Amino acid sequence: MPAKDIFHDAVKNALQKDGWTITHDPLSIRFGHLNFYIDLGIEKLLAIEKNGEKIAIEIKSFRSESIVSEFHTALGQFMNYRMILDQKRLERTLYLAVPLDTYEEFFQQTFGQIAIKYHQLKLVVYDVKNEVIVKWIK
Repeated sequence: MPAKDIFHDAVKNALQKDGWTITHDPLSIRFGHLNFYIDLGIEKLLAIEKNGEKIAIEIKSFRSESIVSEFHTALGQFMNYRMILDQKRLERTLYLAVPLDTYEEFFQQTFGQIAIKYHQLKLVVYDVKNEVIVKWIK
């Protein structure tokens, strides 16, 4: 089992405050002979849908010396997890959870905005200190 991100519990608490139910912690997926672990599987039942909305979330703290290097790692995981979810026909939308300061310092800049569009990234922005979800970027 992989180690949890340092902000794992803060994001989990924020999602629960936002009305989400944690269904998997982690979401384990077997693909061929490999095991993959996406940090969280969450679900929110919607009044108009019986099945509700199902999401998988990969949490990142972006606390290393190089934000670009950490972004490369996160992007690689995101792309691989999205491919696996698609190949296994698991009807979950994948989001990358990023801290508010990283979103403001990196993802709102030109490179970050282009990367979001180009790689079709879906983000959930969280406030670590207050344990709240600030924004969903679809």
